[in-house]
Amino acid sequence: MQHNWSKYLRWIITLLIACTAVGLFFGKPLYGLTAGLLAYLWWTLAQAKRLYQWLGNPSGGDEAPQSVGLWGDIFDGLHRLHQNHLRTQDKLRAQINRVQESTNAMRDGVIMTDSRGAMEWWNGSAEHLLGFRRSSDRGQFIHNLIRNPAFKAYFDSRDYREPLELNSPAKPHIHLQIQISLFGDDDRLIVAKDVTRLFQLEQMRRDFVGNVSHEMRTPLTVISGYLETLVDNADDLPPKWRRAINTMAQQSSRMEALITDLILLSRIETGEQTINNAVTDLQAMIQQICHDAKALSGDQGHELNVSIGDRHLLRGDESQLRSAFSNLIFNAVKYTPAGGSITVIWKTDRDGGHLSVKDTGIGIDPVHIPRLTERFYRADPSRHKETGGTGLGLAIVKHVLLNHDGNLEIQSRIGDGSEFICHFPRERLAERLPETAS
Repeated sequence: MQHNWSKYLRWIITLLIACTAVGLFFGKPLYGLTAGLLAYLWWTLAQAKRLYQWLGNPSGGDEAPQSVGLWGDIFDGLHRLHQNHLRTQDKLRAQINRVQESTNAMRDGVIMTDSRGAMEWWNGSAEHLLGFRRSSDRGQFIHNLIRNPAFKAYFDSRDYREPLELNSPAKPHIHLQIQISLFGDDDRLIVAKDVTRLFQLEQMRRDFVGNVSHEMRTPLTVISGYLETLVDNADDLPPKWRRAINTMAQQSSRMEALITDLILLSRIETGEQTINNAVTDLQAMIQQICHDAKALSGDQGHELNVSIGDRHLLRGDESQLRSAFSNLIFNAVKYTPAGGSITVIWKTDRDGGHLSVKDTGIGIDPVHIPRLTERFYRADPSRHKETGGTGLGLAIVKHVLLNHDGNLEIQSRIGDGSEFICHFPRERLAERLPETAS
C-alpha cells in the first residue's frame, strides 16, 4: 500500500512538472502549472462525484465505478468491503432467521422486551397462549397486555429465581408458568409455558386427598369407637382375640392420625384454612408444646432444654404455627434415643426470627435432606413403623412456613443428630401483643 501511494505521488508530481515545462515552452510556466492543477482538480471532483453516486445506492449487483490510479484502487477496495459486508449480512440474517424459525417451533411462548417492558419480538406460541397480535402489539408495554398485578410485581422485582404461575389473559382456561431472564442492557427474555395439565393433575390430587380423607373419617371413627369398647372389655374376650384387638386399635389410631394430617395439609395447600395474621406469643406456645413433649417422652429420660429470646411475638396463624412447631418438637422426641437431649431455641436478629429444634438422635444421611419435606417420604421406613409417624409432618411444616413467608433449614449428619430451623422474615416480628378491650 505504501509503495502504491509513492507511485501515485510520483505520477502526480511528474504530471505537474510536465505541465510546467509546457508552460515554460510558451514562456508561461505558472500558467502551465495552474492548468495542470486545475485539470487534476477537475478529474478528482469527477471521480468523487462518481463515488458519491455509487455510495448513495450501492446495490449488491452493481459493479464499482471503473477508474485508474489512486481512485481505481479506492473504488476496488470499497467494492471488496461492500461485498464482504453483504456476505456477512446474509450470514447474520440466515442465523437470525434460523433462530426465529427454531423459536417459532417451540411450544412455549417466548417474548423479548426492553428494560421497561416494551415488546420487541415474540414467537407464534406467545400469540396462541397470550393473545398477542403482530399487527398492533409491537412496542406496547407487556404489562398493559397481561393485566395481572402479580405479573407486574414479578416483572419489576428483578428477582426471577422462582417462576410465576397465572392464567392466560386471552384464554383463562390455560394455566401458564412465567419465567423471566435478564440479558443485554437490562432487557428481558420471557418464557411462558403451558402447565395446564400439571395444574389440573395437582388440583385433582388435592381434591382427591381432601375428599377421600373426609369420607374416610366417619367410618373410621365408628370402627375406632367399637375397637375402644372391645379394648375396654378385653378381659371378657377369649385370650386369642386380645392381641388382635389391641393391634387393630393401634392401627386404627394411626390411621386417624394420618387422616387428620392429610386434612390439615389439604386445607393449608388449598387455602381452605384462612390465615389469621394475629400476634402470637411464641413463649407461651413453645412452653406448652414442650410440656406436652415431656409427657410424650414418658420414662425415656429425655433432657429438654428451652431458650426463648426477649422478642418472642410473631404475626401469624396460631393454629398453623402450633401444628408446625409441635411436629418438629414431637419428632425430635420420637427419634431421639432414651437419655438423649433436645434443645429448643427461639431467637431474633436483623434477618428475622428463628426457631431451632436440635436433637442428639442418630441423624439423617444428607442425601435424604432435599426430599424430607415431600409427602410420605421416609428416610428410614423402619423408624416410622416404630414411632407411628405418618410421613406428613415435615410437609405440613414446609407449607405452614410458606404461608408465613418463611422457610425450613435442615442440618443433619448420621451419628451427630439433627437440627431443624424455621426462619421467619423481620416483617413477621411484632413488638407487643394487641390490647384487649376491658
